[in-house]
Amino acid sequence: MSRQVIQVVAFVAFLVAALAFYFVLLGERSVALIRDGRPIAIGLGVGVLILPLLGVWVVATTLRAGLRHQHLARRIHDEGLELDVSDLPRRPSGRIERDAADALFARVKTEWEADPDSWRNSYRLARAYDYAGDRSRAREAMRRAVALERLETAK
Repeated sequence: MSRQVIQVVAFVAFLVAALAFYFVLLGERSVALIRDGRPIAIGLGVGVLILPLLGVWVVATTLRAGLRHQHLARRIHDEGLELDVSDLPRRPSGRIERDAADALFARVKTEWEADPDSWRNSYRLARAYDYAGDRSRAREAMRRAVALERLETAK
């Protein structure tokens, strides 16, 4: 594992641990409010109890999605199908210039339109959306890629 990967994993682990601590504190406070017995305290306790439950759900779904995306990234890399953006012009911030990202997107979208049921094409489309700055469509295409890859491996 590279040093950068270890740093990212360590950072994510730290964040999850910090959130877990926060969720436990919230849970304890909610139980204390519910045990108080007064109707308003019980209502607040139930409301506060929802926050850590919702937080656990958000963290779990985010981590699960990240692991699925990483799985697809590994497969794409192993198959040599990653988008090559090394020669595209970049802004001083490091992001790909808009015109170059749009041209890349147009090319990848044409490939996807030829075979929209390929998880590989959907993955590449998601990455092209991301490079073009369209995060919501990138997430949608990545969800599609994950679903299609699961269908492929289930066969």
